[in-house]
Amino acid sequence: MLLRNFLPHSLALVAWLSLAACTRSGSSSQPSETALPASFNTDWEFVRDVDTVVGPAFFVREDKVRPWAGVLLPHTPRLEAVVTKEQQWQGTCFYRRFFRVSAADTSRRVAVRFEGAMHEADVYLNGLRLARHQGGYLPFTVDLTPYLKANVENCLLVKLNNQDNQAIPPGKPLKDLDFNYYGGLYRPVQLVVQERLRITDAVEAARPAGGGIMLHYENVSEQQATLHVQTEVRNDYRDARISKVQTVVLDAQGKEVARTLTDAPLLTPGAATSVRQLLPLAQPTLWSADRPYLYQVVVSVLNDKGQRVDQQRLSTGVRTIRFAPDGFYLNGQKTRLRGTNRHQEYPYLGYALSDEMQYRDAWKIKEAGFNFVRCSHYPPSPAFLQACDELGLLVMNSIPGWQFFGDAAFQLNSLQNVRDMVRRDRNHPSIVLWEAALNETDMSKSFMDQAHQAVHEELPWPTDVYTCGWLDYAYDVFIPARQHAKAPDYWHKYSKQKPILLCEYGDWEYYAQNAGFNQTAYAGLKASERTSRQLRGQGEQALAQQALNFQEAHNDNFIGPAIGDANWLQFDYKRGYDPDIESSGIMDIYRLPKFAFYFYQSQYGPVPDALGFGKPIVFIASYAQASSTPRQVRVYSNCSEVELQLDGRTLARQRPDQDRYSNQLAHPSFTFTVPAFATGTLRAVAYQNAKPAAEHTCRTPGSPHHVQLSFDKSGRDLTAGRQDAVFVYATVVDAQNTPIPTATTPIRFAVTGDAELLGDNPVAAEAGVATTLLRAGRTAGTLRVTATTEGLPAATLELPSVNP
Repeated sequence: MLLRNFLPHSLALVAWLSLAACTRSGSSSQPSETALPASFNTDWEFVRDVDTVVGPAFFVREDKVRPWAGVLLPHTPRLEAVVTKEQQWQGTCFYRRFFRVSAADTSRRVAVRFEGAMHEADVYLNGLRLARHQGGYLPFTVDLTPYLKANVENCLLVKLNNQDNQAIPPGKPLKDLDFNYYGGLYRPVQLVVQERLRITDAVEAARPAGGGIMLHYENVSEQQATLHVQTEVRNDYRDARISKVQTVVLDAQGKEVARTLTDAPLLTPGAATSVRQLLPLAQPTLWSADRPYLYQVVVSVLNDKGQRVDQQRLSTGVRTIRFAPDGFYLNGQKTRLRGTNRHQEYPYLGYALSDEMQYRDAWKIKEAGFNFVRCSHYPPSPAFLQACDELGLLVMNSIPGWQFFGDAAFQLNSLQNVRDMVRRDRNHPSIVLWEAALNETDMSKSFMDQAHQAVHEELPWPTDVYTCGWLDYAYDVFIPARQHAKAPDYWHKYSKQKPILLCEYGDWEYYAQNAGFNQTAYAGLKASERTSRQLRGQGEQALAQQALNFQEAHNDNFIGPAIGDANWLQFDYKRGYDPDIESSGIMDIYRLPKFAFYFYQSQYGPVPDALGFGKPIVFIASYAQASSTPRQVRVYSNCSEVELQLDGRTLARQRPDQDRYSNQLAHPSFTFTVPAFATGTLRAVAYQNAKPAAEHTCRTPGSPHHVQLSFDKSGRDLTAGRQDAVFVYATVVDAQNTPIPTATTPIRFAVTGDAELLGDNPVAAEAGVATTLLRAGRTAGTLRVTATTEGLPAATLELPSVNP
């Protein structure tokens, strides 16, 4: 099987113990000294576009032929321009790392786990090729133990090729693909050291419903729940071993709420067994989107002396889910799925995001008012899923695929992707749907049957497991895009007794199908005006039209049996088949919001959830620019009334709209008529229970006066030593600190401290904001960013870079 094509002399793959770069498992006694590094994401060397024949020189430091450069992981082979006629880099690149191990470590089990290597990888140690892996979105692990040399330098070499390969999903040539897949070791690499009596890894074990640790809940209510824990223990010693499995459950405060100890069967050399345990939980706090409460499950393997020889710690949420034709039920409560789609790329860095950057993306999706995200069109980073667990985002996890159905090798790899995705991610409470389907692809019935069955074989529970696919055939939930049906009814009249969830809407209809059937002015708009593909720099009218398109489509999706929807999409992104940005995101590629962001934000609340999302909000979708005639201004709010003022004079205080764009919404928009003015200040005050709850002010901008600097934290500090990066924004403002949306001023950035700036420099402002990407170095400290532009005073921002 191509996806997991390991050479015969490779041993079974090592278990992944945690998201840390290097994890040590030890007994309860003092661990022995080791020469293994504290982190395995540092001290790599990289080269690309060189002779691809691997020879002895690759494994010695004194390689004078190839220009090896020192790098940290995650890493991208080339920083990519945001907009260019040149296609992203494809080719062969190499990563290598020199490291030492002690004799004590060679008596254990040492392996290397790759979270994401795009997309064909050959792994060598000291000149010997140990493994080949095909597939860029899911992990694989290589056992190094038999080939390590103690107390001398070992060289680990990874050869990667991200060129088109129709056997490797998504399979479609990049020049025809509606997204990019970038190269490199773009997710963390872990060096894992375990005792030879150990917990296995689910992906490595490659057994249906087996390997590693698998969690499942039954009899769930607010009064009780039963946690089923299945742990696979393996003995790699040369003699039989006795072991026990101990499982402890801790609540969010670290208090123990359940414990059990179970004898494992006697394990002969090379044997593995699954130990099943039941732990009753009294009055559990249930996990939900509004209150994402997490427990910790700590599973330990004890030897015959009662010493801990291996341990894993997992977070878990107690919850039930049910999809039915009339709705989605979370913990028995009917819940409308209000979602978006997300591509994982960043400008310049492609896929090479730190765990903190993954968290910030999830934070922004939650901040936008969504409770659901589809991982289009491939499995995301484990760090993103962990963030969804913590923030309360329901997830549709997806295999790689888009408009391509390859030959037998491709199909075999796709089915392996299904299993590996489920094995890697099965314990996340956030995941409610498994998209075991190739998006917008004419799959065979046989393939769909096998993909659907694979999920249920991996998760053999009678409840809480649901597959989904864009074709209405084998899957538990039907997930068409809105545009897969015709206006004006779309999916209003879908009558099958199957849950239907609209997994994409708001883009293609308005781009290609003239879908604005309710908009009275739509027929007179040019194609460039009616589309939802609008960059921030295209102005107020374009952004207002995009927001109206999304509002109209979202409102229409409530008509009929759909149990929820996911717009296309959260962030602008790049794609292989077009050099331009795909700009239907409600935030741009730099994670700056467009007007549509605030429409969606207004659909959540106004009572804050447990994490503070969903507060009362109000937003004026206007730049308050001069107008010689009266005009309509739309205001978004989740409150019951809004008052709009112009220069302190109340224009109106009114209830929400009840028009054809709003009549199905939880929180319709507010439309005001604003008289002509040359300059002025618009102020909106939102009222809830007759009391002011939120306000927003926008002013007619004056002349450029200075630059303001800010940076995007989104719940996570900039972290040193982890390739973490944050966006720094330079906003051109007038003397009253009003942003100037027409400013295109080039701005140059500089930084002092242990950090670097990535990408273009200077950067032209778009809609008044120039953005740079600031990456922290190895040491924590205060960083100082300066922005300069001709004719305006320099601006300075200090921000901290913190330790992990």
